[in-house]
Amino acid sequence: MSTSASDNFLKLVEVRRSNYTLSASSPIPDSKIVEIVQTAVKYAPSTYNVQSARAVVLFRAEHQQFWDISAKHFSPLPIAEGAKAYMTARIAAFRASYGTVLFFEDQAALDALGAKNAMVQPLLAEFSDHSSGMNQFIVWTAFNAEGLGCNLQHFNFLPAITADAISAFGLPETWKLKAQLVFGAPTAPPLEKKLEPIETRVIVKG
Repeated sequence: MSTSASDNFLKLVEVRRSNYTLSASSPIPDSKIVEIVQTAVKYAPSTYNVQSARAVVLFRAEHQQFWDISAKHFSPLPIAEGAKAYMTARIAAFRASYGTVLFFEDQAALDALGAKNAMVQPLLAEFSDHSSGMNQFIVWTAFNAEGLGCNLQHFNFLPAITADAISAFGLPETWKLKAQLVFGAPTAPPLEKKLEPIETRVIVKG
């Protein structure tokens, strides 16, 4: 059976998984990691080509600093002790990995687009999320292809984490944190992914 032009790409999509058992090492050099993120941010689609995606690649002390910030703001939350212990251990595991990519959207770029095009103004937040998700997916899939394990987090649910990260890393205040991709060399395979029947998820007409 011949291989079509899309088969290799779709195979990478198929094998992408979350992996939470990561070490503080990488099978590829830091320069390759940065190159992948730069390529994703440069070429991922965005509404009206607004190019609002921003990313910060954290290694070593700065990577650990972000998860220290997350731990500081997560610790006081009034949640059940079991849930808190579980998440505290998770944060420690994120910190013990090799690095983190912080994905942002620049609100200033989005506001400028909205000012020029009133039609898209009501949907800018939705379009921004779409664009950020595509950036995250491209980087995650490419990292997996290079032998890195990854998991995607959303500790921006606490505004104080975003504020502290912007201050700590000297970033513009118009950057809105969307997600954090934790990465490192996998020390165990990812869990199997249970798939729902595709016939109930994709319907073909005509």
